[in-house]
Amino acid sequence: MARSQASKAKDKAKKKSKPGKAAWKLMDRVSTLLSAMAAAQAASLVWRAATGRKPPTVEESHRPDISTREAVTWAVLAGAAAGLIKVVVHRQAVSYWVRSTGELPPGMKGPKPKV
Repeated sequence: MARSQASKAKDKAKKKSKPGKAAWKLMDRVSTLLSAMAAAQAASLVWRAATGRKPPTVEESHRPDISTREAVTWAVLAGAAAGLIKVVVHRQAVSYWVRSTGELPPGMKGPKPKV
């Protein structure tokens, strides 16, 4: 009887020591914020290198003196940078989680088995 209670206590301790869903949510949110900041900086850097000018702001994109081509090009560049960097940063966060815990983050499913 005492042995089963001791094993139950060990099981509870093991469950508590593992990082859970809240830890992953925090890690996911932080990685999303970092990727957004990095994407904005990267897109701005690429724009300045390519054009020699500051990238257009949202307000400037609606002014008639900014060409539609320039506004659309900036939107595509900024969107592509945001998507690409978010994927890279998120994959790094998942990789770190797996190395740290030995499991996929909560809510993620493993690869489908090949048939």
